[in-house]
Amino acid sequence: MRKAPDAIDTEKLSESTEILRALAHPLRMQILKFIDENDHINVNKIYNTLNLEQSITSQHLRILRLAGIVTTNRDGKFIHYSIDYNKISNAVNAVDNFYAEDVDA
Repeated sequence: MRKAPDAIDTEKLSESTEILRALAHPLRMQILKFIDENDHINVNKIYNTLNLEQSITSQHLRILRLAGIVTTNRDGKFIHYSIDYNKISNAVNAVDNFYAEDVDA
């Protein structure tokens, strides 16, 4: 039986869980891939290019935004989305550290 690590950073692990939950949807991954390919992009370009409904696109972007995976920048009437790579990297590191502590125990 494995022993739980002594120093789990539950706050980081919880945040990472939310990020992973947000990433665990194929359509959100498709949206993120499109944003990544374009550096930053507005919602109109996302739903028109990916042939999605505007409301569905907005719902998925909201989930990504709440998880902190994407950031927004307003330019007039357009909101541009970009990926917060540091946020994703921090989540991956928190999960890696959890498993590393679990293996060392």
